[in-house]
Amino acid sequence: MLYSTTTIFSTKHILQLYMNNYSYVKRRFFCYHFIMKKKVIFLFLSIVFFLIFLFFSYLVKKDLFVQWDFDTTVRLQNHLPKKFDPYLSLFSLIGSFEVYSLLILIIIFIRRKIISFLVFIPFAFAHLIEIFGKAFLHQPPPPFLFHRYNLFFNFPSSYVQPGYSYPSGHSLRTIFVSFLIGYLILNSKMKKIGKLILISALFIFNFLMLLSRVTLGEHWSTDVIGGVILGVSSSFFAFLFL
Repeated sequence: MLYSTTTIFSTKHILQLYMNNYSYVKRRFFCYHFIMKKKVIFLFLSIVFFLIFLFFSYLVKKDLFVQWDFDTTVRLQNHLPKKFDPYLSLFSLIGSFEVYSLLILIIIFIRRKIISFLVFIPFAFAHLIEIFGKAFLHQPPPPFLFHRYNLFFNFPSSYVQPGYSYPSGHSLRTIFVSFLIGYLILNSKMKKIGKLILISALFIFNFLMLLSRVTLGEHWSTDVIGGVILGVSSSFFAFLFL
């Protein structure tokens, strides 16, 4: 009788362990499947936006937006008083390669994953595309008479001037880093109201940064649009490593 009870107990114990392991494996499988599905979507979106960038770059190369670029710059500068130039000029400093590289390092530190260092791959690749675009599309920047940068300091990267302006590196970096920060915010355990406030602040920051590129006469509107599209494409690819 004791043997029978022990056997029954052992069998139940084994079955319980089996069911627990089965449930664990099942949860891990669905979790892995969900993560892989997200990565495929991110990769797909990255490719789609890169193709949009290539198509838009082709249109820019054909000089289809020259008049629109000029008119947009004139309107924005006419409606935005020069007293705001020092404040908007700060965005030129914030949007520098040095500042955003530091922000990416902070994001990697927050994630505490070795693989997150691979975020620098799409970041670097996007900058190679930026250099390539400025070297071969030959879109001249706004004339000096439009320039309204009003600070006496620049980071070293600001002195690297390829001579052409498409796409905007500041716009590219701003969107790239903003998407990474937005991704962390949306996937955090923060309350919805907190997420809404931070995402709204991020949106306002992006708007002012992109606006400053044109109002300060540092880029045409098409430069900014091209930088935004390239930034979106590279950030979706970076999501694979977060």
